[in-house]
Amino acid sequence: MRKSVISLAVLILTLLSVPTALANSLVSTSPISGSTLTTSPSAVTITTQVALSDMGNTVVVTDKNGTRVDDGSLIVDGMGVLIGLQSLVDSGLYTVTYSLLSDVDAPLEGTFTFNYSAPNVISVPTPMPTTSKSVAPESQGSSTSATSIFVIVLLFLAFVVLVSLSLYARKIFRGR
Repeated sequence: MRKSVISLAVLILTLLSVPTALANSLVSTSPISGSTLTTSPSAVTITTQVALSDMGNTVVVTDKNGTRVDDGSLIVDGMGVLIGLQSLVDSGLYTVTYSLLSDVDAPLEGTFTFNYSAPNVISVPTPMPTTSKSVAPESQGSSTSATSIFVIVLLFLAFVVLVSLSLYARKIFRGR
């Protein structure tokens, strides 16, 4: 009797934990929720715990005025979703609102924010003309002729060594 009660309790606990194991939740976001960026991100990525459905997912990115800054190109890849962004130019708080569908759970809905701090405008310095005397290049005839002589001498010595080794080898093999 006791074994059947224990096995029934284990079975009930197992059945109750299955929906919890299949529950979808947010694993990570890029940019990280609450972070401050100094370079404009090209996309927003959301990763979940359960594989997402290919259809019915929505992700919207808006600026502080409520204007959409995403480009509408939503890509679902297994447990992740990626939406492209237009180039961010205004500093401020950006809000990501998502509704993600999976086959095993209710829609995962929520929002997160990130802050974008646009870089200050950098002025390009205007080039200033400088006055400098141009120096004529020195003649390099002497160094090239010295190099040529050196190479010719090395080739001649290599030829002498080759002939000497050939004569020595001939002498050794004739003696056998």
